[in-house]
Amino acid sequence: MNKVPLTVTGANKLRAELDELKTVVRPRIIQAISEAREHGDLKENAEYHAAREQQSFAEGRIAEIEGKLSNANIIDVTKTDANGKVVFGATVEIEDIDSGKVVTYQIVGEDEANIKEGRISVGSPIARALIGKEVEDVVVVKAPGGNIEYEILSIQYI
Repeated sequence: MNKVPLTVTGANKLRAELDELKTVVRPRIIQAISEAREHGDLKENAEYHAAREQQSFAEGRIAEIEGKLSNANIIDVTKTDANGKVVFGATVEIEDIDSGKVVTYQIVGEDEANIKEGRISVGSPIARALIGKEVEDVVVVKAPGGNIEYEILSIQYI
């Protein structure tokens, strides 16, 4: 299986979620199942079935996170020698040349992307256009509504 790029922050968030699932959620679900069993007939016991469903979801999420972490290529952008170029993990401030609108994005792995928080996937059209470019470069992003030109204003490795 191919290694999936992940920032240090993204990896830490996944580890924290995994720890929460294993140390808090899993024991709480086991307790709920135990209590539901004490109520008798399991066929008509809604509490039991709900707890089992929660257990299935939690165990699935645990397996998913463990899989992601085992296949992750964790990249610390602060230790990357990028020579002023846009690389995975970099935070890039760009300006739409037509509208003058300025936005800042961090280029992250697919699982970390959240446009509302300014994190875009390395596979997105904007990120693909930015990778390898430098400050003052103009990039053209092919968007559904036509091409958009952006100028790179700054690049940070934080």
